[in-house]
Amino acid sequence: MKKYMTVMLVMLLLLLSACSNKTAGDEGQTGNSKNPSGSITVWGWDVAAATMKAAVEKFQKQYPDVDVKVEDFNSADLYDKLTVGLAARGSGLPDVVLMEDERIPGYLHQFPQGFLNLNKLGYEKYKDSFNLAKVAAVQNEDGDFIAAPWDIGPAGVFYRVDYFEKANVDPNSIQTWDDYIEAGKKIKEATGAQLLPIDIPNYDGVFQMMMQSQGLSYFDKDDKIALESKEAIRAMEVIKKLHDEDLILNNKGWDGIVTATVNGSVATVPYGVWYAGTIMDQAPDLKGKWDVFYLPSFDGGTRYANVGGSSVLIPSSSKNQSAAYAFVEFFTTDTESQLLGFEKYGLFPSLKETYTAPQFTENNEYFNNSPIFKNFADIVDQVPQINVNENFAKASSLISNAQAAILLENQSVDTRLNEAKKQLENERKK
Repeated sequence: MKKYMTVMLVMLLLLLSACSNKTAGDEGQTGNSKNPSGSITVWGWDVAAATMKAAVEKFQKQYPDVDVKVEDFNSADLYDKLTVGLAARGSGLPDVVLMEDERIPGYLHQFPQGFLNLNKLGYEKYKDSFNLAKVAAVQNEDGDFIAAPWDIGPAGVFYRVDYFEKANVDPNSIQTWDDYIEAGKKIKEATGAQLLPIDIPNYDGVFQMMMQSQGLSYFDKDDKIALESKEAIRAMEVIKKLHDEDLILNNKGWDGIVTATVNGSVATVPYGVWYAGTIMDQAPDLKGKWDVFYLPSFDGGTRYANVGGSSVLIPSSSKNQSAAYAFVEFFTTDTESQLLGFEKYGLFPSLKETYTAPQFTENNEYFNNSPIFKNFADIVDQVPQINVNENFAKASSLISNAQAAILLENQSVDTRLNEAKKQLENERKK
């Protein structure tokens, strides 16, 4: 019913917008770029929106004539409203909107004129302030910034120090995925805990990390589907081996991961750095019992990947583009604002100059008194750049389905990856 109403609303707005001769670009007003004034509206969600609100006070010290209203939505509702507004040529849209990086190509494909080219406003001067993989995620095909980088999620393996000690496993000995599996067997025998949680039918994040560490997404740099590549096959074969050894806890969604982390039913959680905040918040009594090591590698691959991350965009329909750009530029390049999100909410900044701050370099008492955030910051520039396009979400869904068939129905890795590739090829033809 909700989807039906959304479709009807889109059709109605399209009809109304057809009656106007104005385009989204026509309605936008640049304003005074040197001394912006007036009001802007910013859309975000959860702790991201909270960080934006907290940054407004300092922003207004620099731009006292700009009034900023931050609206906090459930992320799904935000995307629904954004899609409807873009379909209606900008009707009801904000001046600035937060978006997850993996969604950006899809929106640019569907609405190629929907967002401002930030290069035309001067943002290209910040290109060297962020790592190459993040920059690639927010640029269009011509290499122009369409979004301004905000947070990222360099990945690692969070692990229970006490479980490793009880099993006499040295985390430094884990260099490859084979090492990881052998360690998991010992840990399970000694503690009864499984090695890692995966929502098998719905989450292919471990597969994604494995692929990125080898320099691929679901597509290669030439935009060819990589679901049958040697990299994809060996990644899924490792996941199958983990399952065959009964080292995977088949959890359910986000709550399942958190529950497994808190109750000790898993010894490790491969995830983005931002999960550190969740562990500290949800399991305060496990202080000193968690630490992190880098992802295991494949031969010829790295130990680095990224999980998650978001950026901010300016819809072309903004009626106060100068003020919107001033906020975007400030919010994504001001060190204090970036650190604010990190300290309060565990959001890992993409602005590289923040990594020399004490918050990143000092040891963390919760995580076995180790400098885990420095360790993550050290690998940001080493995360391989991958191709994320408009079919990324569909590919992820197909791989999740294949993963479920392989692990839960004992189907062949080669067969299911071949079927996923064919399905994706058909989707791209539509």
